[in-house]
Amino acid sequence: MAMHYPRRVSKIKRARQFGFRARMKTKAGRKLINRKRALGRRLTPDM
Repeated sequence: MAMHYPRRVSKIKRARQFGFRARMKTKAGRKLINRKRALGRRLTPDM
């Protein structure tokens, strides 16, 4: 039987939707980033 893969969102699409620049575009997104920064949370995980 063929293996069924879960849906694969391309990394580019994902970045454009949820990435740093997408967040910076909206007021709410900037607020979210500042909230995470206040917690001392790294915004981008080390790959």
